[in-house]
Amino acid sequence: MNTTHSYNEDITKWFSVAACIYLVIGTGIGVYIASELAWPFLNFDNPYISFGRLRPVHTNVVVYGFGGCVLMATAYYVVQRTCYVRLWSDKMAWFTFWGWNLYVIGALVTLPLGYTQGKEYAELEWPFDILLTVVWLAYSINFIFTLSIRRVSHIYVANWFFLSMMIMFTYLHVVNSLSIPVELMKSYSIFAGVQDAMIQWWWGHNAIGFYLTAGFLGIMYYFVPKQANRPVYSYRLSVIHFWALIFGYVWLGAHHLQYTALPDWTGSLGAAISLAMIIPSWGGAINGMFTLSGAWDKLRTDYILRFLIVALAFYAMSTFEGPVMASKTVNALSHYTDWTIGHVHSGALGWVAMISIGALYHMVERLWDTRMFSVRLVNVHFWLATVGTAIYITAMWVAGIMQGLMWRAYDDYGNLAYTFVESVAQMHPYYAIRMMGGLVFFSGACVMLFNVVMTIRKTVKHHHSTVSVITDNKAAISVKPGG
Repeated sequence: MNTTHSYNEDITKWFSVAACIYLVIGTGIGVYIASELAWPFLNFDNPYISFGRLRPVHTNVVVYGFGGCVLMATAYYVVQRTCYVRLWSDKMAWFTFWGWNLYVIGALVTLPLGYTQGKEYAELEWPFDILLTVVWLAYSINFIFTLSIRRVSHIYVANWFFLSMMIMFTYLHVVNSLSIPVELMKSYSIFAGVQDAMIQWWWGHNAIGFYLTAGFLGIMYYFVPKQANRPVYSYRLSVIHFWALIFGYVWLGAHHLQYTALPDWTGSLGAAISLAMIIPSWGGAINGMFTLSGAWDKLRTDYILRFLIVALAFYAMSTFEGPVMASKTVNALSHYTDWTIGHVHSGALGWVAMISIGALYHMVERLWDTRMFSVRLVNVHFWLATVGTAIYITAMWVAGIMQGLMWRAYDDYGNLAYTFVESVAQMHPYYAIRMMGGLVFFSGACVMLFNVVMTIRKTVKHHHSTVSVITDNKAAISVKPGG
Protein backbone atom coordinates (compact mmCIF):
# COMPACT_ATOMS: atom_id res chain seq x y z
CA MET A 1 0.00 0.00 0.00
CA ASN A 2 1.68 3.19 -1.11
CA THR A 3 0.32 6.37 0.46
CA THR A 4 3.62 8.24 0.47
CA HIS A 5 2.10 11.24 -1.25
CA SER A 6 -0.28 11.84 1.65
CA TYR A 7 2.28 11.80 4.49
CA ASN A 8 3.09 15.05 6.28
CA GLU A 9 6.75 15.32 5.24
CA ASP A 10 7.17 19.05 5.94
CA ILE A 11 7.04 18.70 9.73
CA THR A 12 9.74 16.02 9.62
CA LYS A 13 11.89 18.17 7.34
CA TRP A 14 11.70 21.17 9.67
CA PHE A 15 12.47 19.14 12.78
CA SER A 16 15.39 17.42 10.98
CA VAL A 17 17.02 20.70 9.95
CA ALA A 18 16.40 22.21 13.42
CA ALA A 19 18.13 19.17 14.97
CA CYS A 20 21.24 19.74 12.81
CA ILE A 21 21.35 23.41 13.85
CA TYR A 22 20.94 22.63 17.56
CA LEU A 23 23.68 19.98 17.35
CA VAL A 24 26.11 22.67 16.19
CA ILE A 25 24.96 25.22 18.80
CA GLY A 26 24.85 22.72 21.68
CA THR A 27 28.23 21.10 21.01
CA GLY A 28 29.75 24.53 20.33
CA ILE A 29 28.69 25.74 23.79
CA GLY A 30 29.98 22.44 25.19
CA VAL A 31 33.43 23.04 23.69
CA TYR A 32 33.46 26.57 25.13
CA ILE A 33 32.61 25.52 28.69
CA ALA A 34 35.12 22.65 28.46
CA SER A 35 37.69 25.30 27.51
CA GLU A 36 36.66 27.37 30.56
CA LEU A 37 37.45 24.44 32.85
CA ALA A 38 40.88 24.05 31.28
CA TRP A 39 41.59 27.80 31.04
CA PRO A 40 39.40 29.65 33.58
CA PHE A 41 40.31 33.13 32.26
CA LEU A 42 37.98 32.39 29.31
CA ASN A 43 34.96 33.43 31.38
CA PHE A 44 36.39 37.00 31.31
CA ASP A 45 34.84 37.59 34.80
CA ASN A 46 31.48 37.82 33.04
CA PRO A 47 28.72 36.05 35.00
CA TYR A 48 26.59 35.52 31.87
CA ILE A 49 29.19 33.31 30.21
CA SER A 50 30.53 31.61 33.34
CA PHE A 51 30.67 27.81 33.45
CA GLY A 52 27.89 27.60 36.04
CA ARG A 53 25.41 29.40 33.79
CA LEU A 54 26.46 28.04 30.39
CA ARG A 55 26.67 24.41 31.47
CA PRO A 56 22.86 24.00 31.79
CA VAL A 57 22.52 25.90 28.48
CA HIS A 58 24.71 23.21 26.90
CA THR A 59 22.72 20.32 28.41
CA ASN A 60 19.33 21.84 27.54
CA VAL A 61 20.27 22.63 23.93
CA VAL A 62 21.71 19.17 23.25
CA VAL A 63 19.06 17.22 25.24
CA TYR A 64 15.94 19.20 24.32
CA GLY A 65 17.06 21.14 21.24
CA PHE A 66 18.95 18.42 19.39
CA GLY A 67 17.56 15.30 21.08
CA GLY A 68 13.97 16.56 21.17
CA CYS A 69 13.94 17.62 17.53
CA VAL A 70 15.39 14.24 16.51
CA LEU A 71 12.75 12.38 18.56
CA MET A 72 9.90 14.43 17.09
CA ALA A 73 11.25 14.18 13.52
CA THR A 74 11.72 10.41 13.75
CA ALA A 75 8.48 9.65 15.64
CA TYR A 76 6.43 11.60 13.08
CA TYR A 77 8.39 9.96 10.25
CA VAL A 78 8.15 6.39 11.58
CA VAL A 79 4.54 6.37 12.79
CA GLN A 80 3.21 7.48 9.39
CA ARG A 81 5.20 4.83 7.52
CA THR A 82 4.50 1.93 9.88
CA CYS A 83 0.78 2.73 10.17
CA TYR A 84 0.22 3.72 6.50
CA VAL A 85 -1.59 6.91 7.52
CA ARG A 86 -1.01 10.64 7.61
CA LEU A 87 -0.49 12.29 11.00
CA TRP A 88 -3.76 12.64 12.90
CA SER A 89 -3.41 16.45 13.17
CA ASP A 90 -1.09 18.62 11.07
CA LYS A 91 -1.93 21.71 13.17
CA MET A 92 -0.97 19.93 16.37
CA ALA A 93 2.29 18.81 14.75
CA TRP A 94 3.18 22.41 13.85
CA PHE A 95 2.22 23.51 17.36
CA THR A 96 4.79 21.06 18.74
CA PHE A 97 7.44 22.44 16.38
CA TRP A 98 7.01 26.09 17.35
CA GLY A 99 6.29 25.37 21.03
CA TRP A 100 9.33 23.12 21.37
CA ASN A 101 11.61 25.69 19.75
CA LEU A 102 10.20 28.39 22.02
CA TYR A 103 11.18 26.24 25.01
CA VAL A 104 14.76 25.77 23.74
CA ILE A 105 15.11 29.50 22.99
CA GLY A 106 13.80 30.10 26.53
CA ALA A 107 16.72 28.04 27.83
CA LEU A 108 19.20 29.99 25.69
CA VAL A 109 17.88 33.30 27.08
CA THR A 110 16.95 32.69 30.74
CA LEU A 111 19.71 30.34 31.94
CA PRO A 112 22.62 32.76 31.23
CA LEU A 113 20.59 35.41 33.11
CA GLY A 114 20.63 33.17 36.18
CA TYR A 115 16.98 32.07 36.24
CA THR A 116 17.09 28.43 37.30
CA GLN A 117 15.46 25.88 39.59
CA GLY A 118 18.84 24.18 39.97
CA LYS A 119 17.49 20.73 39.08
CA GLU A 120 19.50 18.59 36.69
CA TYR A 121 17.82 18.44 33.24
CA ALA A 122 14.92 20.47 34.69
CA GLU A 123 16.57 23.84 35.27
CA LEU A 124 14.08 26.12 33.53
CA GLU A 125 11.61 28.05 35.66
CA TRP A 126 7.93 27.23 36.10
CA PRO A 127 6.46 29.09 33.05
CA PHE A 128 8.70 26.96 30.80
CA ASP A 129 7.77 23.80 32.73
CA ILE A 130 4.13 24.48 31.81
CA LEU A 131 5.08 25.19 28.18
CA LEU A 132 7.06 21.93 27.99
CA THR A 133 4.14 19.97 29.45
CA VAL A 134 1.59 21.40 27.00
CA VAL A 135 3.83 20.87 23.95
CA TRP A 136 4.80 17.34 25.01
CA LEU A 137 1.14 16.41 25.55
CA ALA A 138 0.27 17.73 22.08
CA TYR A 139 3.11 15.60 20.63
CA SER A 140 1.98 12.51 22.55
CA ILE A 141 -1.74 12.90 21.77
CA ASN A 142 -1.01 13.39 18.06
CA PHE A 143 1.14 10.24 18.07
CA ILE A 144 -1.43 8.16 19.97
CA PHE A 145 -4.32 9.21 17.72
CA THR A 146 -2.21 8.51 14.62
CA LEU A 147 -1.72 4.97 15.98
CA SER A 148 -5.46 4.72 16.58
CA ILE A 149 -6.28 5.37 12.90
CA ARG A 150 -3.59 3.01 11.56
CA ARG A 151 -4.42 0.82 8.55
CA VAL A 152 -2.59 -2.24 9.86
CA SER A 153 -3.53 -4.34 12.90
CA HIS A 154 0.05 -4.56 14.15
CA ILE A 155 1.87 -1.80 16.07
CA TYR A 156 5.56 -1.99 15.11
CA VAL A 157 8.00 -2.24 18.06
CA ALA A 158 9.59 1.17 17.35
CA ASN A 159 6.22 2.78 18.08
CA TRP A 160 5.99 0.94 21.41
CA PHE A 161 9.33 2.47 22.44
CA PHE A 162 8.21 5.96 21.35
CA LEU A 163 4.92 5.51 23.20
CA SER A 164 6.59 4.41 26.46
CA MET A 165 8.86 7.46 26.27
CA MET A 166 5.90 9.82 25.80
CA ILE A 167 3.88 8.40 28.70
CA MET A 168 6.81 8.15 31.14
CA PHE A 169 8.29 11.54 30.32
CA THR A 170 4.92 13.21 30.95
CA TYR A 171 4.50 12.12 34.53
CA LEU A 172 8.22 12.20 35.37
CA HIS A 173 8.41 15.83 34.24
CA VAL A 174 5.14 16.89 35.90
CA VAL A 175 5.95 15.33 39.29
CA ASN A 176 9.57 16.52 39.40
CA SER A 177 8.58 20.05 38.37
CA LEU A 178 5.83 20.48 41.00
CA SER A 179 6.66 23.81 42.59
CA ILE A 180 5.20 26.89 44.22
CA PRO A 181 5.72 30.02 42.06
CA VAL A 182 6.53 33.16 44.04
CA GLU A 183 7.46 35.42 41.11
CA LEU A 184 7.30 35.22 37.33
CA MET A 185 10.77 33.63 37.20
CA LYS A 186 11.13 32.21 40.70
CA SER A 187 9.60 29.13 42.31
CA TYR A 188 10.34 26.62 45.10
CA SER A 189 10.02 22.86 44.77
CA ILE A 190 7.20 21.35 46.84
CA PHE A 191 9.64 18.62 47.89
CA ALA A 192 12.41 19.20 50.41
CA GLY A 193 15.67 17.58 51.48
CA VAL A 194 16.08 13.89 50.82
CA GLN A 195 12.65 13.63 49.18
CA ASP A 196 13.60 16.35 46.71
CA ALA A 197 16.85 14.52 45.90
CA MET A 198 15.02 11.22 45.45
CA ILE A 199 12.35 12.72 43.18
CA GLN A 200 15.05 14.60 41.24
CA TRP A 201 17.01 11.41 40.47
CA TRP A 202 13.88 9.38 39.88
CA TRP A 203 13.30 12.00 37.17
CA GLY A 204 16.96 12.48 36.21
CA HIS A 205 17.79 8.86 35.57
CA ASN A 206 14.46 8.03 33.97
CA ALA A 207 14.76 11.06 31.70
CA ILE A 208 17.90 9.28 30.50
CA GLY A 209 16.14 5.90 30.57
CA PHE A 210 12.99 6.78 28.68
CA TYR A 211 13.77 10.00 26.82
CA LEU A 212 17.41 9.30 25.86
CA THR A 213 17.21 5.50 25.74
CA ALA A 214 13.70 4.22 24.95
CA GLY A 215 13.02 7.01 22.43
CA PHE A 216 16.31 6.40 20.63
CA LEU A 217 15.78 2.63 20.72
CA GLY A 218 12.59 3.37 18.78
CA ILE A 219 14.84 5.08 16.25
CA MET A 220 17.22 2.11 16.22
CA TYR A 221 14.46 -0.48 15.63
CA TYR A 222 13.24 1.36 12.54
CA PHE A 223 16.35 2.86 10.93
CA VAL A 224 18.88 0.01 11.37
CA PRO A 225 16.71 -2.55 9.48
CA LYS A 226 15.77 0.12 6.90
CA GLN A 227 19.33 1.27 6.22
CA ALA A 228 20.66 -2.31 6.19
CA ASN A 229 17.66 -3.44 4.10
CA ARG A 230 17.29 -6.47 6.38
CA PRO A 231 14.50 -7.55 8.77
CA VAL A 232 15.09 -7.14 12.51
CA TYR A 233 17.19 -10.11 13.68
CA SER A 234 14.63 -11.25 16.28
CA TYR A 235 11.25 -9.63 16.68
CA ARG A 236 10.59 -11.70 19.81
CA LEU A 237 13.82 -10.41 21.37
CA SER A 238 12.75 -6.83 20.59
CA VAL A 239 9.51 -7.37 22.54
CA ILE A 240 11.40 -8.90 25.51
CA HIS A 241 13.86 -6.00 25.33
CA PHE A 242 10.96 -3.55 25.46
CA TRP A 243 9.11 -4.98 28.46
CA ALA A 244 12.27 -5.70 30.49
CA LEU A 245 13.49 -2.15 29.90
CA ILE A 246 10.15 -0.56 30.79
CA PHE A 247 9.67 -2.49 34.04
CA GLY A 248 13.29 -2.33 35.15
CA TYR A 249 14.43 1.19 34.37
CA VAL A 250 12.04 3.03 36.71
CA TRP A 251 13.80 1.64 39.82
CA LEU A 252 17.33 2.84 39.06
CA GLY A 253 17.43 6.52 40.11
CA ALA A 254 18.59 5.90 43.68
CA HIS A 255 22.02 4.75 42.51
CA HIS A 256 22.85 8.45 41.97
CA LEU A 257 22.60 8.96 45.73
CA GLN A 258 24.85 6.26 47.20
CA TYR A 259 26.52 7.27 50.51
CA THR A 260 24.15 10.21 51.04
CA ALA A 261 21.29 10.87 53.48
CA LEU A 262 19.11 8.57 51.37
CA PRO A 263 18.26 5.30 53.21
CA ASP A 264 20.88 2.65 52.49
CA TRP A 265 18.38 0.04 51.25
CA THR A 266 17.17 2.43 48.52
CA GLY A 267 20.66 2.77 47.05
CA SER A 268 21.15 -1.00 47.29
CA LEU A 269 17.89 -1.64 45.44
CA GLY A 270 18.89 0.86 42.72
CA ALA A 271 22.30 -0.81 42.35
CA ALA A 272 20.90 -4.36 42.21
CA ILE A 273 18.34 -3.58 39.53
CA SER A 274 20.93 -1.49 37.63
CA LEU A 275 23.13 -4.58 37.34
CA ALA A 276 20.16 -6.66 36.17
CA MET A 277 19.48 -4.09 33.43
CA ILE A 278 22.64 -5.12 31.60
CA ILE A 279 20.70 -8.14 30.30
CA PRO A 280 17.85 -6.41 28.36
CA SER A 281 20.18 -3.61 27.25
CA TRP A 282 22.67 -6.04 25.73
CA GLY A 283 19.78 -8.03 24.28
CA GLY A 284 18.69 -4.91 22.39
CA ALA A 285 22.23 -4.05 21.26
CA ILE A 286 22.82 -7.62 20.04
CA ASN A 287 19.45 -7.58 18.25
CA GLY A 288 20.42 -4.41 16.38
CA MET A 289 23.88 -5.68 15.47
CA PHE A 290 22.71 -9.15 14.41
CA THR A 291 20.27 -7.47 12.02
CA LEU A 292 23.39 -7.11 9.84
CA SER A 293 23.94 -10.87 9.74
CA GLY A 294 24.95 -11.65 6.18
CA ALA A 295 25.26 -7.96 5.33
CA TRP A 296 28.34 -6.83 7.27
CA ASP A 297 30.07 -6.00 3.98
CA LYS A 298 27.69 -3.02 3.67
CA LEU A 299 29.72 -1.20 6.33
CA ARG A 300 32.56 -0.81 3.80
CA THR A 301 30.52 1.54 1.65
CA ASP A 302 27.45 2.59 3.64
CA TYR A 303 28.64 5.40 5.90
CA ILE A 304 25.15 6.08 7.27
CA LEU A 305 24.95 2.46 8.45
CA ARG A 306 28.32 2.92 10.16
CA PHE A 307 26.84 5.62 12.40
CA LEU A 308 23.95 3.33 13.37
CA ILE A 309 26.11 0.29 14.15
CA VAL A 310 28.82 2.19 16.08
CA ALA A 311 25.97 3.74 18.09
CA LEU A 312 24.90 0.22 19.09
CA ALA A 313 28.45 -0.57 20.20
CA PHE A 314 28.43 2.52 22.43
CA TYR A 315 24.95 1.60 23.70
CA ALA A 316 26.25 -1.81 24.78
CA MET A 317 29.33 -0.25 26.37
CA SER A 318 27.61 2.55 28.29
CA THR A 319 24.79 0.24 29.52
CA PHE A 320 27.47 -2.04 30.96
CA GLU A 321 29.51 0.79 32.46
CA GLY A 322 26.49 2.49 34.11
CA PRO A 323 25.43 -0.54 36.20
CA VAL A 324 29.05 -1.15 37.21
CA MET A 325 29.31 2.46 38.41
CA ALA A 326 25.99 2.06 40.26
CA SER A 327 27.44 -0.71 42.47
CA LYS A 328 28.46 0.64 45.87
CA THR A 329 32.09 -0.51 45.66
CA VAL A 330 32.79 1.24 42.34
CA ASN A 331 30.55 4.20 43.27
CA ALA A 332 32.72 4.90 46.31
CA LEU A 333 35.54 5.68 43.86
CA SER A 334 33.63 7.15 40.91
CA HIS A 335 31.03 9.38 42.58
CA TYR A 336 31.55 13.15 42.14
CA THR A 337 34.47 12.52 39.75
CA ASP A 338 34.86 13.15 36.02
CA TRP A 339 34.45 9.42 35.41
CA THR A 340 30.70 10.15 35.60
CA ILE A 341 31.14 12.82 32.91
CA GLY A 342 32.97 10.28 30.76
CA HIS A 343 30.16 7.75 31.22
CA VAL A 344 27.44 10.29 30.40
CA HIS A 345 29.20 11.31 27.19
CA SER A 346 29.88 7.74 26.05
CA GLY A 347 26.09 7.44 26.10
CA ALA A 348 25.35 10.96 24.83
CA LEU A 349 27.94 11.24 22.04
CA GLY A 350 28.45 7.57 21.27
CA TRP A 351 24.90 6.27 21.52
CA VAL A 352 22.35 9.12 21.31
CA ALA A 353 24.18 11.43 18.89
CA MET A 354 25.46 8.63 16.61
CA ILE A 355 22.07 6.92 16.24
CA SER A 356 20.45 10.34 15.68
CA ILE A 357 22.95 11.39 13.03
CA GLY A 358 22.50 8.10 11.16
CA ALA A 359 18.71 8.52 11.28
CA LEU A 360 18.92 12.17 10.15
CA TYR A 361 21.09 11.29 7.13
CA HIS A 362 18.68 8.45 6.27
CA MET A 363 15.64 10.76 6.48
CA VAL A 364 17.23 13.63 4.56
CA GLU A 365 17.94 11.35 1.59
CA ARG A 366 14.34 10.08 1.55
CA LEU A 367 12.49 13.28 2.46
CA TRP A 368 14.21 15.22 -0.31
CA ASP A 369 14.42 12.13 -2.58
CA THR A 370 18.11 12.45 -3.34
CA ARG A 371 21.56 11.26 -2.28
CA MET A 372 23.56 13.36 0.17
CA PHE A 373 25.37 16.29 -1.43
CA SER A 374 28.68 14.64 -0.50
CA VAL A 375 28.95 11.01 0.55
CA ARG A 376 32.62 11.62 1.28
CA LEU A 377 31.66 14.30 3.85
CA VAL A 378 29.37 11.76 5.56
CA ASN A 379 32.45 9.55 5.94
CA VAL A 380 34.53 12.50 7.20
CA HIS A 381 31.79 13.25 9.74
CA PHE A 382 31.74 9.60 10.86
CA TRP A 383 35.44 9.62 11.68
CA LEU A 384 35.35 13.06 13.32
CA ALA A 385 32.44 11.94 15.53
CA THR A 386 34.00 8.58 16.43
CA VAL A 387 37.52 9.88 17.10
CA GLY A 388 36.20 12.96 18.96
CA THR A 389 34.04 10.78 21.22
CA ALA A 390 36.91 8.36 21.91
CA ILE A 391 39.29 11.20 22.86
CA TYR A 392 36.66 12.85 25.06
CA ILE A 393 35.57 9.83 27.09
CA THR A 394 39.09 8.39 27.48
CA ALA A 395 40.35 11.70 28.91
CA MET A 396 37.46 11.78 31.38
CA TRP A 397 37.86 8.13 32.41
CA VAL A 398 41.54 8.62 33.23
CA ALA A 399 40.89 11.98 34.93
CA GLY A 400 37.99 10.61 36.98
CA ILE A 401 39.76 7.50 38.26
CA MET A 402 42.79 9.64 39.14
CA GLN A 403 40.54 12.10 41.01
CA GLY A 404 38.88 9.33 43.00
CA LEU A 405 42.22 7.75 43.93
CA MET A 406 43.73 11.12 44.96
CA TRP A 407 40.73 12.00 47.15
CA ARG A 408 40.89 8.73 49.08
CA ALA A 409 44.70 8.50 49.41
CA TYR A 410 46.01 8.62 53.00
CA ASP A 411 49.56 8.98 54.40
CA ASP A 412 51.04 6.89 57.23
CA TYR A 413 49.43 9.13 59.85
CA GLY A 414 45.91 8.80 58.47
CA ASN A 415 45.85 12.28 56.95
CA LEU A 416 44.72 12.96 53.39
CA ALA A 417 47.74 12.70 51.09
CA TYR A 418 46.50 15.41 48.72
CA THR A 419 44.55 18.63 49.09
CA PHE A 420 41.53 19.15 46.88
CA VAL A 421 43.38 21.92 45.03
CA GLU A 422 46.18 19.50 44.15
CA SER A 423 43.66 17.16 42.55
CA VAL A 424 42.23 20.08 40.55
CA ALA A 425 45.71 21.01 39.29
CA GLN A 426 46.24 17.44 38.09
CA MET A 427 43.06 17.69 35.99
CA HIS A 428 44.40 20.39 33.66
CA PRO A 429 45.95 18.23 30.90
CA TYR A 430 42.89 15.98 30.81
CA TYR A 431 40.55 18.95 30.61
CA ALA A 432 42.60 20.25 27.68
CA ILE A 433 42.41 16.82 25.98
CA ARG A 434 38.65 16.65 26.67
CA MET A 435 38.22 20.04 25.00
CA MET A 436 40.15 18.79 21.95
CA GLY A 437 37.93 15.70 21.71
CA GLY A 438 34.85 17.90 21.94
CA LEU A 439 36.25 20.24 19.29
CA VAL A 440 36.74 17.30 16.90
CA PHE A 441 33.15 16.16 17.52
CA PHE A 442 31.86 19.73 17.07
CA SER A 443 33.69 20.08 13.74
CA GLY A 444 31.89 16.92 12.59
CA ALA A 445 28.55 18.53 13.51
CA CYS A 446 29.49 21.56 11.38
CA VAL A 447 30.36 19.26 8.46
CA MET A 448 26.93 17.62 8.83
CA LEU A 449 25.04 20.92 8.86
CA PHE A 450 26.91 22.04 5.73
CA ASN A 451 26.23 18.73 3.97
CA VAL A 452 22.51 18.75 4.84
CA VAL A 453 22.06 22.40 3.77
CA MET A 454 23.85 21.77 0.48
CA THR A 455 21.76 18.62 -0.12
CA ILE A 456 18.55 20.63 0.36
CA ARG A 457 19.81 23.48 -1.85
CA LYS A 458 20.74 20.97 -4.57
CA THR A 459 17.23 19.47 -4.60
CA VAL A 460 15.52 22.88 -4.47
CA LYS A 461 17.62 24.08 -7.44
CA HIS A 462 16.86 20.85 -9.30
CA HIS A 463 13.15 21.25 -8.54
CA HIS A 464 13.12 24.86 -9.79
CA SER A 465 14.99 23.94 -12.99
CA THR A 466 12.59 21.02 -13.60
CA VAL A 467 9.57 23.28 -13.10
CA SER A 468 11.00 25.89 -15.52
CA VAL A 469 11.71 23.20 -18.14
CA ILE A 470 8.11 21.93 -17.87
CA THR A 471 6.80 25.49 -18.13
CA ASP A 472 9.00 26.19 -21.19
CA ASN A 473 7.81 22.97 -22.82
CA LYS A 474 4.18 23.93 -22.23
CA ALA A 475 4.84 27.34 -23.77
CA ALA A 476 6.52 25.71 -26.77
CA ILE A 477 3.58 23.33 -27.25
CA SER A 478 1.03 26.15 -27.00
CA VAL A 479 2.71 28.21 -29.76
CA LYS A 480 3.33 25.25 -32.05
CA PRO A 481 1.97 25.97 -35.61
CA GLY A 482 -1.44 24.44 -36.00
CA GLY A 483 -1.32 23.46 -32.29
